[in-house]
Amino acid sequence: MEQQSMNQQNMNQGQNLGNLHSSNQVGFQQNHGGHEIFDAHEVLSCLVGTLDQYMLFRQYVKDPELTDILNRQYTFMTDQYNRLVETLSTGQKPSKQATTYMMKQNHDVIYGLKQAQPKKPIQSASEINDAWVSGQMMAAVKAICSGVTMAALESTNPVLRRVLSDSLPNYIELGYELFLYQNKHQYYQVPQLSMEDTNYMIHAYAPSTNQNMMQ
Repeated sequence: MEQQSMNQQNMNQGQNLGNLHSSNQVGFQQNHGGHEIFDAHEVLSCLVGTLDQYMLFRQYVKDPELTDILNRQYTFMTDQYNRLVETLSTGQKPSKQATTYMMKQNHDVIYGLKQAQPKKPIQSASEINDAWVSGQMMAAVKAICSGVTMAALESTNPVLRRVLSDSLPNYIELGYELFLYQNKHQYYQVPQLSMEDTNYMIHAYAPSTNQNMMQ
């Protein structure tokens, strides 16, 4: 009876190992974890929404410079969208090489506040202007940055993680370009602390001297 019980236990262990091996095979073939799929879907959905918004915004833009920014960013995000779709569906390196987004704005920032009318929600489409459009574009790009960061941190597939993490600096550049455009036209004003307070804050921390403590 004891020998029969041991044989049954060994059979059960063998079945468990077989099930585990089978489960690992399925996981390897799928090549994606659940969290990363959900987060990748969020990023793709955000990209689709942003691209759709850019398409609608084009008819309201009056400034040729903003039209150029919109068109270049739309083209770049479409390419990023296609690369992410391919990577998610195959788990492999996308067929198209990654590109780096190059903005045309200089890095000059205008500091200080000037008197302006308080902002409020628009009441009709006739109120849509370049300030409103560029603000909506920047908000959409910021949302993509947050989604891409979360998805990269959750990804188990190394290729998908790399595609997501490599794209993040480019999305940050898109947002920065829109900020510089808005700041230049005083749509986005940047307050500053007093010189005394600024000096105090930027020197509020000192380098650490405990580099060898762990040794």
